[in-house]
Amino acid sequence: MSPMPAGAQINATPAELAAVKYDAAGLVVAIAQDVETKAVLMVAWMNAETLKMTLEEGRMVYWSRSRQETWRKGDTSGDRQFVREAYYDCDADALLFLVEQEGNGACHTGAYSCFFRRFGE
Repeated sequence: MSPMPAGAQINATPAELAAVKYDAAGLVVAIAQDVETKAVLMVAWMNAETLKMTLEEGRMVYWSRSRQETWRKGDTSGDRQFVREAYYDCDADALLFLVEQEGNGACHTGAYSCFFRRFGE
């Protein structure tokens, strides 16, 4: 793995963290977008713990619904995501992270983005 700069630690306030609305399973949708290209890389899920870890570590940490476990992006693939900016939407039920993508890309298929299939082609 080539060295990457550390991710940005985001100092969210307790009020901001408390505003996030989780679904019945305790999850909130998290979108990762490339900070440079603005391409949407992937959509995944976070719980309160993985959101806190992401903001503190500056590296994307998700909750795997299929494995029911914490998933630190890139631990097995090497395709890590480093946080540059973090947002929550007007309803506080969706998160957006601008990230620096390391490696081949974000998708488990090996593609740069999970959004490589287009309707109507």
